[in-house]
Amino acid sequence: MGIASGIGLITNRNPIYSVLFAVLNFFCIAGLYLSLQAEFIAIVQIIVYAGAIMVLFLFVVMLLNLEDEKKPEKSWDAIRGLTFLTALAFFAELVFIFQSFVSSGNKALSSSDAFEFGTVEKIGWELMQNYLFPFEMVSVVLLAALMGAMVIAKKHN
Repeated sequence: MGIASGIGLITNRNPIYSVLFAVLNFFCIAGLYLSLQAEFIAIVQIIVYAGAIMVLFLFVVMLLNLEDEKKPEKSWDAIRGLTFLTALAFFAELVFIFQSFVSSGNKALSSSDAFEFGTVEKIGWELMQNYLFPFEMVSVVLLAALMGAMVIAKKHN
């Protein structure tokens, strides 16, 4: 279903349907995260990407009204050649990754905590033990951005 929604995203000419296929693809990716027992990452995937960013894209596409624009003529031969080279590079990368995975003897799957990387407990432990200072600095930067937005939005008399 994820592959089919990805193909639908790329091949569809209607931008609104393409955005909806992207939302479906994000839900499929969240399902893959759930199958890897990474519940937190799956929920963040749905909330952030499907819930916020794709809805924003959908509204932008609907507001722009892309049907009225005249599209410039393109050389389809050049686009096909570039597409072929990109696909070839992608498959070469997949073969390289697969060969390195097989030659390593699947050591990544033999670890006892291999499936705990995406749980809420593991992420919380890492944030509060190893990454406490960067975590707090991000909160300070977000607080400064919030205060700046309030100052800009305030009407001056």
